Formats: sequence, structure tokens, C-alpha cells
Amino acid sequence: MAVSDSKEVVIEASPQEILDIIADVESSPSYMSAQQSVEILDTHDDGRPRQVKMRVKSAGITDECVLEYTWADNVVSWSLVKSSQQRSQDGKYTLTKEGDKTRVKFELTVETTVPLPGFILKRAIKGSINDGTDGLRRRVLSVKKGGR
Repeated sequence: MAVSDSKEVVIEASPQEILDIIADVESSPSYMSAQQSVEILDTHDDGRPRQVKMRVKSAGITDECVLEYTWADNVVSWSLVKSSQQRSQDGKYTLTKEGDKTRVKFELTVETTVPLPGFILKRAIKGSINDGTDGLRRRVLSVKKGGR
């Protein structure tokens, strides 16, 4: 059973500043609590990640997966290439400029190969959605203030 969720957050930054943070996938474990390690396997011609291997732990399950990223104007999406614990994973950030701020919509759909009670999977997805919005917002603002 696939589980989906989405959330929006407004970040006091430009779409480009936010996309730069998202593209820095190797730093994403600093705000995505389920991610334990991230390695870029391949990049697009512009240097942004194309294939990324990550080790994640969520809902008591540890997984090593490979995701393929697609970049467009103010949109980044990814799909699962391989995993031992997931049947599918599709995620997407859509950024909409609102004055000097940006509305960020994060959508995530995951289907595991391991049978999990629906409420546990939904809680795990909700945690990822919160990290991917609120955690991303904190990371963007920290980097804007000169943090790394």
C-alpha cells in the first residue's frame, strides 16, 4: 500500500536559494532525520545531482536506496531506482515565488516491500514531510545567515 502526504511552507528566500540547498543533497541529513548518509553517484551537466545513494532509517527499518533526480524551473522531483525495502518512492518540491519569499510544496509517496501497519508508515511519511518543509526552512535560513 502506497502512502502519500504533502505540506507547504513559506521560506524567506528566493527559489534559487532554496533549490541550491535542496541540490546540496550531501548536507540533507542535517535536516532530514531519517537520512543517515548520502552519496552522489552521478550528476547532470549543470552539476546538480542525478543519481543519489542514501542510507535511511525510518519506522524501525534501515534501507539503502538509489534515487534519480529531475530538475526543472522551480521544481525538483525524484523517483526510486532501487531499494531493498521500498517498492516505490516519488517526491517533489514545487517552488512558487511570493514577493521576497517562496512557497514550497513538498509531496512524497512511498510504498514499502515490508508489511507495515498503515499508521506506522503514515507517521514515518509525516516525519519526512515535516523535515522536508520545516527542516528545509531552518536549513535555508541558517545558510542565509552564514551557517553551514
